[in-house]
Formats: sequence, C-alpha cells, structure tokens
Amino acid sequence: MEPQFTPLIESLPSSVPFVGPEALERKRNQPFRARLGANENGFGPAPSVIAAMQQNAGEVWKYADPENFDLKQDLAAHLRIKPGNVVVSEGVDTLLGLAVRQYVREGTPVVTSLGAYPTFNFHVAGFGGRLVTVPYRDDREDLEGLLAAVRREQAPLVYFSNPDNPMGTWWEAPEIERFINALPGDTMLILDEAYGETAPMTALPPIDVSRPNVLRMRTFSKAYGLAGMRCGYAIGAEKQISAFDKIRNHFGMNKLTQIAALAALKDQNYLKVVTEKIIAGRERITQIAAQNGLEAIPSATNFVTIDCGRDGTYALAVLNALIDRDIFVRKPMAPILDRCIRVSVGLDEELDYLEQQLPEALAAVK
Repeated sequence: MEPQFTPLIESLPSSVPFVGPEALERKRNQPFRARLGANENGFGPAPSVIAAMQQNAGEVWKYADPENFDLKQDLAAHLRIKPGNVVVSEGVDTLLGLAVRQYVREGTPVVTSLGAYPTFNFHVAGFGGRLVTVPYRDDREDLEGLLAAVRREQAPLVYFSNPDNPMGTWWEAPEIERFINALPGDTMLILDEAYGETAPMTALPPIDVSRPNVLRMRTFSKAYGLAGMRCGYAIGAEKQISAFDKIRNHFGMNKLTQIAALAALKDQNYLKVVTEKIIAGRERITQIAAQNGLEAIPSATNFVTIDCGRDGTYALAVLNALIDRDIFVRKPMAPILDRCIRVSVGLDEELDYLEQQLPEALAAVK
C-alpha cells in the first residue's frame, strides 16, 4: 500500500522543459567557457542594484512584503497605470502557471505556436489542458493561424510571445492590435513580452488595461540582468489581475528580489546602456554567422537564431560540436525551426571564443 497519484499525474512523462547548463556541466565534469544558451544577460545587473542588495543583505531574516506593495507602486508609475493593474510574482514562468490554472481545466483546448516557449506547454499539460499548436510561418508565429485555431476550438486561452522565443522574430504593434481586436471576447490572450526592452518600441502596443481578455507579461530576467532573482509581472484589467491573489504564493517573492527589482527599475540609464550592448552583440553574432556561410535570422531579443542551412539532425550536430568545445548553446526542436541553433548575446570574450571555435565545429560536423 502507498499513496496513489491522480490519473493526470500518472499520465504525464517524467520530463522538464529545459536541461540546465549546470546539469550539462556536471555530466561533462567541466564548466562551459562560453555560456550562450539560456538567454541570460551576461552583462549583469546595474552597479546600483548590486549595491542595494549588499546594503540590505542583513534584512533577509524578514519575510518579504506579501503584497509587493513598493514594487507594484513603482511599476504602476513606470507603466502609467494603477497598482491594481499589475501583479508581481516569481518570474514569468510562475505567472504562466497561475494563468493556466485560472482558465484551464482537464480537456480545455489551449492554443499556442508549435515550437514556442515550452514552459507554457508544461503548465497546460500539468493542469490537464489539451494543447492545440499552430506551425510558424516564415519563422514567425502565425497570427492568422492562431486566430483560426482559437475560433475553431473555441479556446479560452491563447499564448503568443512578441518578440518571440526561440526565433527572435517579432510583429509590429499594429499587427498585434489587429490580432487582439479579432479575438473572441471570452478568449484570454497571454502576450509574453519578456524581451520587450530589447525590441523596437514599434513592436509594443500601448498598454490598454480596459481590455479584460489580455494579460501582458514582462520580466526582470532579461534586459535588467536579474534572471537568478526570479521576478516577473503581469499587466491587465483590474478584475483579471486581482484573481491572481486568490491562488498565488503570497510569500513566494524573496526580500532581496524585491529590493533588486526596485533598484533596477529606477536605473533606466543602465538599462539603456545594456540594451545598446545587446544590439551590438546581436550584430556581432550575425557577422560571425555570415563569416561561416550561415544566415542569422533578424532578432529583437537578446539572442540570435542561426539557420544552419540543412535539417534538424545537422543543426543538432553543430550544437553538440559547440558543446564539445565548451560553448553552451540551444536550438529550437520543432520541425522546420529545428534547422537552427540559438546563440545568446554574451560578453566580448565569449563571442571572441565563439568566433574562433565555430569554424572548427562546422568542420568537425562535415
């Protein structure tokens, strides 16, 4: 006799969306020389953020404010909305799970793109939803295809990221607004804007918190350089945002994360410096790809997806050849997209090493 899992848990595979670089380093028994696969911001947080954490390190014996009051106030002022229109939690991944929990029950159809951010799919499966996927078109998420799937399935939830992960592509704001206007009123859109700070401003529609069927999600993990602190937030209509309070982990945020996010939000000058470095890094990766006869897909994120010019088997071989040379990268896994590898922007010395080793990796694969 032993406790029995639910049928849903029994039906799920023993898997996780990502294998972390640390797991690969343990398997290899050596660290990576260039960590260019997790879309982290290797430039790190602002010095002002580090100073704020150091000054408050002795306060970690306290629980963090469960209301995230100060951070919500500052985010609302920054976004020019009311505090009731924003909810803070432990990264976008947590917010995705909370959103799925609110709108999905067993068997509920949920629409997303085939090959899009896999953690969302992980949550849908975990709550028993039925994933409906739409293939990419021309390396971008297919807005018309997503809309058609929503209408066909009468789906209460659709996920779309802009800019996109894993391809780095984006739609301009007018196209996003047309998509939103065409959605059924009872379909909730999760608009993931984790890479919003690295995108052209023309890709971000004005914030409209009067719409009850749009949740926009953003993070401090990317441009702000706080991936290890886990802090994300969702923006939406007050009724929909307040529902998160019914189920979120009210003590999930840690105190230093709140302090770091507050300091990061205040230091917009540093954010500008970092985004300029990210743009320069994208250009550098694009040049490295071209030097090796490969084509980089234009990106609005902190990574560049490189078309290896053949099929998924070949791209996987290139990825493994780079890992063998102490360079951690990742790749899309969906059909057609899997012909690519994905390289995060890194420090100059990491990109120098990539430039040196990529020709050898390609030669080894050939």
